[in-house]
Amino acid sequence: MYTVDTTPIITTAVEALSSVASLEGLSHQHRSGHPLPSGQILKEIIEISRSILFPGFYGAPLIDMGTLPYHLGVSVQRLYELLCDQIYAGLCFGNSDLPQRERAEEYASHIISRLPELRRVLSTDVHANYDGDPAAESYGEIISCYPAIKALVNYRLAHEIHLLGVPLIPRMMTEMAHSETGIDIHPAAQIGEYFSIDHGTGVVIGATCIIGDHVKLYQGVTLGAKSFPLDADGNPIKGIPRHPILQDNVIVYSNATILGRITIGEGSVIGANLWVTEDMEPNTKVYKKTVASK
Repeated sequence: MYTVDTTPIITTAVEALSSVASLEGLSHQHRSGHPLPSGQILKEIIEISRSILFPGFYGAPLIDMGTLPYHLGVSVQRLYELLCDQIYAGLCFGNSDLPQRERAEEYASHIISRLPELRRVLSTDVHANYDGDPAAESYGEIISCYPAIKALVNYRLAHEIHLLGVPLIPRMMTEMAHSETGIDIHPAAQIGEYFSIDHGTGVVIGATCIIGDHVKLYQGVTLGAKSFPLDADGNPIKGIPRHPILQDNVIVYSNATILGRITIGEGSVIGANLWVTEDMEPNTKVYKKTVASK
């Protein structure tokens, strides 16, 4: 039994928590017929997508080529239905007017049609991560164990949804990979083929990054922005290119920080623990020299 009358305390707290001033920008007003994206369902979308893109490594373990079309058919149909609902929820979140359901179905159909190409591109990432790590013993090990591939499945799927202009859910999907792997890739970033991330923990890739083919990053690399320019009212100007461009065949070693809209030329190598804020010509190598102690 409670002996203290908490009614006044609760009433005061609820009034303060319900005030418009305290809620500005921190709440989302639900409207009838406007669902919100579901983190749990998006997690299922990721799990199903991984099982479709890499059958046997994710999802049902007991499949063979004879039963594969059946398993894929069931999974793709389920994925389409979930995508319809979540894309619809994303469109509702981003628009005060109720979007047409047909638009969400059109977008979901487009994503399904892109799955073969997504698998092809992800296969190049698998090859790159295998070729770039002498400790890797098989492609299966790369697919099953390496955080880079898990993060790239989320990113490449989220990027396709981002390109359609669907709000919120692409970022939710890449943040799920961030939590799972320690790799933070914004869904708006543009990343080419044969992309590899060794170890992965602490890698950050900003929204306006452009990364070419055959690029390799090590753990702790940041592809970020310098301080934002401000408008006349002192607010950060958004929507401008502010992250690096890495051309083909660039290697960036662990804990290097590359900031601003600069270009790292093709074939360049950036050593560990460096701070880079200026353009680099193609085939340039920068690194810290170590001096042996006596």
